[in-house]
Amino acid sequence: MAQSIADRRDQDFLLHEVLNVAELSKHEAFEDFNKKTIDMVVTEARNLAIKEILPTQEDGDHNGCVLENGQVSPPETYRRAYKLFCEGEWVAVCDDPEYGGQGMPKVLSMAAAEMFTGANCSFLMYPGLTHGAGKLVEEFGTEEQKKKYLKNLYTGKWAGTMCLTEPEAGSDVGALTTSAKKNEDGTYSITGNKIFISGGDHDLTENIIHPVLARIEGAPAGTKGISLFLVPKYRINEDGSPGERNDVECTGIEEKMGLHGNSTASLSFGSKGNCIGELLGEENKGMKAMFVMMNEARLGTGLQGFGFATASYINAVNYARQRVQGTDLMKMFDKNPESVTIIKHPDVKRQLISMKAYVDGMRTLIYYVGYLFDKAKVTEDEKKKAKYQGLIELMTPILKAYCTDRSFDVCTQGIQVYGGYGYIQEYPQERLLRDCKITSIYEGTNGIQAMDLLGRKLGMNKGKHFMDLLGEMNRTIAAAKEIEILADMAAKVEKAVNRLGEVAMHMGMNAMSEKVLDAFATAHPFLDICGDVCMAWFELWRAVVAAPKIEKAKKKDLAFYQGQVKTAQYFITYVLPSTLGKMDAIQSNITAIMEFPEDAFAM
Repeated sequence: MAQSIADRRDQDFLLHEVLNVAELSKHEAFEDFNKKTIDMVVTEARNLAIKEILPTQEDGDHNGCVLENGQVSPPETYRRAYKLFCEGEWVAVCDDPEYGGQGMPKVLSMAAAEMFTGANCSFLMYPGLTHGAGKLVEEFGTEEQKKKYLKNLYTGKWAGTMCLTEPEAGSDVGALTTSAKKNEDGTYSITGNKIFISGGDHDLTENIIHPVLARIEGAPAGTKGISLFLVPKYRINEDGSPGERNDVECTGIEEKMGLHGNSTASLSFGSKGNCIGELLGEENKGMKAMFVMMNEARLGTGLQGFGFATASYINAVNYARQRVQGTDLMKMFDKNPESVTIIKHPDVKRQLISMKAYVDGMRTLIYYVGYLFDKAKVTEDEKKKAKYQGLIELMTPILKAYCTDRSFDVCTQGIQVYGGYGYIQEYPQERLLRDCKITSIYEGTNGIQAMDLLGRKLGMNKGKHFMDLLGEMNRTIAAAKEIEILADMAAKVEKAVNRLGEVAMHMGMNAMSEKVLDAFATAHPFLDICGDVCMAWFELWRAVVAAPKIEKAKKKDLAFYQGQVKTAQYFITYVLPSTLGKMDAIQSNITAIMEFPEDAFAM
């Protein structure tokens, strides 16, 4: 059975009918990206994903990476795919063409990345982190550093990583022990160990540039004393070519639950006392710089999780349409009832519509945030720019955490639809589930994202960003009230949005009181609530666009538009009531979590 990766019709619906991305071409920054160009980009991305990247899945998962004689080799099939990916200039599609980019709208890049991730996330992580490292150089590098590194990274000639985590520090980056000592020539000698470094070592590229967090000797403790350094695998000659090997050693490849095709490595810097790096940005300002890469990575991680979910959903739909098993319940007492495809069974159909609702909603969330970046780039109105940027900041932890949690749920349902076949490696569903799990853990666990939402983002700018989000939701609700078949759904979403405002105020007040620990104990459920209400908003928005088109729709589009309305009806009437129950629970000021004796857990 052929695998697929994404719903092209739904991508087109979002890009052209919901967000109307081609309108961006009216602005000079995106003048080349009209509807025809957008469709061409999506088609090219889909072809590369299906024809070249998707076939690398099995090799990546079953054979993985190999460490021999201090050198890591990725799965062999990755080499051709990586070459074609770089030749297509996909590494830095949104960036300046001067450095190898295409100047593409971010929302369009997310549509392409959805397909690449769904095809093989392990593969996409190599160029994905490379772009993140390049962005650091673009934002904080000197002109000399940009000349040395940027085009090599943005074209994929060199790779990049992200070196934060250490064995003892974990998510507490401020507790790192990696040190930096300034040399007479202005470089720094780096000493320390990093773990869980995705793409930490390989030979896909001629060099790897490691952005490394370290503390300069004598710097303050905690995050205030952290600096950021560029540490190449091979030192760079005066002419820009790779020179002698730097003192960076891969000490092992992590044996992981999934993502076997990506060389997640433990790295030793300066074990021979000769690891040279150069400062990127200012001394003791490393965390500020790294947050640029981390925020990009958090959005990318949300998209990764979604890529697994959309692939699992498409696979499940295709399987359910072809797998013949059991009889139609309405004909089960006939003398010789015929067997039917399992998509006709009520419970299977329930699972599929649940998967579809979350996939559609998450796709809308991801594309919407991408579109906010583009709107912020082209607007000349400073108030609007601030609004768009505020919404991005607010929605980043929601996108990262909610999409990865719900995507794992979707992947679980994807296995269930396949039944026993979903549990074996002959089919892709169990791999998607294994690969998906890490997305809720790295780039800041989802608990950390929830703390960020409650502790920082909710109260930013005196809560204006959150109020702007509710305002956008209410605009959609007002439009839905004007459409007769959506009026009841609009009322239900309006109730949820109003309650969300009340719960947010409740959480904010508790977080600034003696109940602060109780508030943070329910921060993750609060993030889930925010995500649920966003899903309801997006499903309603999609229905607002689709419903007026049903009456005059051509046969090929009729079911699609009807499906938008029914998906919204399912989520708003079946899922959203449980969200209101979660809101009641949070507002009850539960104290049991923090009052629970530590000794009462399992002995």
